[in-house]
Amino acid sequence: MDVVMPQLGETVAEGTVTRWYKKVGDAVKADEALFDVETDKVSTEIPAPASGVLAEILVQEGVTAKVGARLAVIREAGGQSARPAASAPAAGAAVARPAKADASGRLSPVVSRLIAEHNLDPRAIAGTGRDGRITREDVLAHVAQSGATKPAMRTQERPQYVVTGPGAETIPLNNIRRRTAEHVAKSWTTVPHVLQVVEADFSRVDQARRAAGAQWKSREGFSLSYLPFVARAVVLALAKYPRLNSSFNGDHLLVHRRVNLGIAVDLNLEGLIVPVLKDAAVKSLPQLARAINDLAGRARGSKLRPDDMTECTYTISNNGAFGTLITAPIINPPQVAVLSTDAVRKRAVVVEGAKGDSIEVRPVGMLAQMFDHRAVDGAYSAAFLKEVKTIIETRDWAQDMQE
Repeated sequence: MDVVMPQLGETVAEGTVTRWYKKVGDAVKADEALFDVETDKVSTEIPAPASGVLAEILVQEGVTAKVGARLAVIREAGGQSARPAASAPAAGAAVARPAKADASGRLSPVVSRLIAEHNLDPRAIAGTGRDGRITREDVLAHVAQSGATKPAMRTQERPQYVVTGPGAETIPLNNIRRRTAEHVAKSWTTVPHVLQVVEADFSRVDQARRAAGAQWKSREGFSLSYLPFVARAVVLALAKYPRLNSSFNGDHLLVHRRVNLGIAVDLNLEGLIVPVLKDAAVKSLPQLARAINDLAGRARGSKLRPDDMTECTYTISNNGAFGTLITAPIINPPQVAVLSTDAVRKRAVVVEGAKGDSIEVRPVGMLAQMFDHRAVDGAYSAAFLKEVKTIIETRDWAQDMQE
């Protein structure tokens, strides 16, 4: 069976093989870690697609290959091509893993660079990744606990800052920033972006969060944020305005039946990645909250699977954690829209009542959608935003919290 370069995101065309866990002639079990791939968006372990013997390695470590390119060949012990695993393991199911090895000899390029910058001994770092592998977060945690500091001089191979004169310095773009720059520049210059913003009263959402928040955090282990409520409102609104859940294919607009939400995740201010929450429309509010938390955690821990980066139909960017007022996000083609959720703050608002108007303090947040004017017009986008706003302001969210 051929082992091919996986698709790690719609816009990713190639990846670099950074490590093989097996040698030619080694036995391979389906779903155990076979090799590492690094792209501009993600660094992840790729499992073996079938059991057998690793007969050939066609792409060596450090070599970049196009998506779909043959990387290796797995054959059955008798010499025939191996058969793929009967089915992928269910989410959360246990799969066969190799015995824990020396993690210091299995470092990704990112981790190796961090260890070198801080003059660390990898044998002193406890790895929390698969099979005890050391992750980027493990290195940063070790640095914080030990008080280690970066050396004054960095290696010449990958300089972070280059002093060019008094009061100025040059910061070379890393791979993620370079590819991101290329992609967003192409999007901005080829897609007619239009921004629309509405403000929503999150009082009903806040009531549900206060009522269930403490019990939720005790049971689930993480706080209940605004994001899953917004995600739920978005998927309900997309059912009425499906053309925003679409993508361009030449001169055709493909309206998707499934709602696969891209959730933008900040990688500790060092990059951005957008894993995909599949079939969001059929998930309850608690299921959305768990899925979003799981995706964000695995994204920051470099544990995303190839399937986590594909088939996105609509993207949500959550900038509110940083206190932003309004963000104009850039569309990720071939998608036609992206929504930014900004900070929810207490504001004095005019409330209409039976006895007239009154001024009350309410939690209010901005919802900013950027849409592709080739796909829809302003009225269609505005109607969608009004629907999202109405759902947030009027829905019985306490009932949605029930499972």
